Amino acid sequence: MANIGVFVCWCGSNIAQTVDVEAVAKTAGEFKDVVYSVDYKYMCSSPGQNLMIDAIKTHNLDGVVIASCSPRMHESTFRSAAVLAGFNPYMVEMANLREHCSWVHENRQEATKKAIELVRMLVAKVARNVPLNKIHVPVTRRALVIGGGIAGIQAALDIANGGVEVIMVEKEPSIGGHMSQLDETFPTLDCSQCILTPRMVEVATHKNITLYAYSEVDSVEGFVGNFKVKIRRKAKCVIEEICTGCGLCTQKCPVGKKGEVMNEFELGMAPRPAIYTPFPQAVPNIPVIDKEHCTYFKTGKCGVCEKVCIAKAIDFKQEDRIIEAEVGAIIVATGYDLYGKDKYAEYGYGKFKDVISGLEFERMVSASGPTKGKVQRPSNGKAPKNVVFIKCVGSRDEKHGISYCSKICCMYTAKHAMLLHHKCHGAKAYIFYMDIRATGKGYEEFVKRAMEEEEAIYIRGRVSRIYKRGDHLVVMGADTLTGQQVEVEADLVVLATAIVAKSGADKLAQLLNISYDTSNFYNEAHPKLRPVETNTAGIFLAGCCQAPKDIPDSVSQGSAAAAKALGMFSNKELEREPLVSRVTEEYCAGCLACQPVCPYNAIEEKEIKDRKGNVIKKVAHVNEGLCMGCGACAVTCRSGCIVLDGFTNNQIFDQISTLENLITKFEATKEEAVAKK
Repeated sequence: MANIGVFVCWCGSNIAQTVDVEAVAKTAGEFKDVVYSVDYKYMCSSPGQNLMIDAIKTHNLDGVVIASCSPRMHESTFRSAAVLAGFNPYMVEMANLREHCSWVHENRQEATKKAIELVRMLVAKVARNVPLNKIHVPVTRRALVIGGGIAGIQAALDIANGGVEVIMVEKEPSIGGHMSQLDETFPTLDCSQCILTPRMVEVATHKNITLYAYSEVDSVEGFVGNFKVKIRRKAKCVIEEICTGCGLCTQKCPVGKKGEVMNEFELGMAPRPAIYTPFPQAVPNIPVIDKEHCTYFKTGKCGVCEKVCIAKAIDFKQEDRIIEAEVGAIIVATGYDLYGKDKYAEYGYGKFKDVISGLEFERMVSASGPTKGKVQRPSNGKAPKNVVFIKCVGSRDEKHGISYCSKICCMYTAKHAMLLHHKCHGAKAYIFYMDIRATGKGYEEFVKRAMEEEEAIYIRGRVSRIYKRGDHLVVMGADTLTGQQVEVEADLVVLATAIVAKSGADKLAQLLNISYDTSNFYNEAHPKLRPVETNTAGIFLAGCCQAPKDIPDSVSQGSAAAAKALGMFSNKELEREPLVSRVTEEYCAGCLACQPVCPYNAIEEKEIKDRKGNVIKKVAHVNEGLCMGCGACAVTCRSGCIVLDGFTNNQIFDQISTLENLITKFEATKEEAVAKK
């Protein structure tokens, strides 16, 4: 016979407003095996936890039911408190009276009845619970950071400074991400490269960081603490170990002189040679040969770069290499792309040369950009007098499939208006906006500065059409504050395009076995309590791969992900939850029907051998390091030989039977009432 204690929480008024918690506690005290039942206003508070700890010791409890909020919120809280009482934490269960009852019902009497039955079910379950122990998994003290933008850089440096080895994989020839394309950053207007470049160099020179630029992750196997990854190092056709980065090869390359190849870093606003580094401050400063446009690879002739290279670093026969590595944690910091400007035909992008994107404007005002910092019209090279900035191009537009706010557009548009005023004295900035969302520290003051000091003209409304009138563009829109139609004759139009998930984000998510939303941004395990973790243990998120973010938030999340990884590496072994599946091997038929349904690839084939080493049969085996306790294998198993600890058939059946008894009583009462009538 079990000694079970029931602790009913008011949750302030969240539960108590709809549920009679005192009645629930009183009724629960009459349940079979319940020897102690009490209610308290805030059970998760320190006094509430002490109430549970004292009751465990005083009443010699061997089962506890906490009737409060969602287990996702405070299950770990109460299990930790149970450990302080010398009690097995897996003898604690939670009945969700908040999300499953009080928040979804209005009738107090009916909600109280339901709450009582929810508690009754958990009492029946905990009576069948058995003590479980944590699973211990060895850990490889090395981290993999995928993506070399500012979030990935921050995460890598924090981990490396914590004394742990880091492998950084960057898809592009250089680290730096989109931040390397910016001129100045809001709200301080400090130089982007001045902030970023020292950190890039620090990554390249840090003794604990191995940088693989121009590389991609090919495969990921294993589980938390023990991942095995394959990294494809794409052929640069340049021997990195001996290249000095002198740049002579890029200067002498005959390709690009006539604009045959456009520079991706400059967003097609300037040409580049076939052998190139993305930008002057690139890290690593090793050029890459673009085989698609290289004359040697197209015709077998040329080879100028090879001839002029003093270090003899050019190797046309170089091929992709696969590097295998073992890591304990993975941080995903793959960044973002920008919404295609061509998808807004009404704005004339691609049709009118003087319609550009916000990032193109950034490169234009940058001293290292294609125009050397000079703001000019792409159509004729003249300085613009009137510039129209259009916000929310793609953002918050469900017609184009994007319902979310891109977060940074309001701020960088205000910054662009300031930069225009600084670079082109006398030029006017007109900004069409839906709303102004300036939520960071100093952000509201920054926008006010753009309005008041820099005299940017803000017009609340959407732009409906842009067309050409002579040598100018006419921007048509509506001012929703005055209710009037607006026409602005502009020399230059800048579109603040939406942030979207990185191309191929869905494929990488499937490779890593992490979840992603309808916009292909990666999902965190919990938006409040686990914002940088994924549901796959050991894999963390940083930066815009999870959602649109500005630089401070990306840096913060990079450090947060690093802290989580360092926390893992602080012990030689990891502790995992024991709520995992296990196979009763003597009953397993070895059909492996469970294997394809496991979303975590935790089912393996195991050979059962006799004493002589002969294989008797093959059975399913659950890798405890990978298993997340979802139970998909248990319900698929035809022979019923897979059991999910903590959710056995007997536990579930006992829960259901209490409801069946309730239904039987209800039907009998109903029949009795009908008979009386």
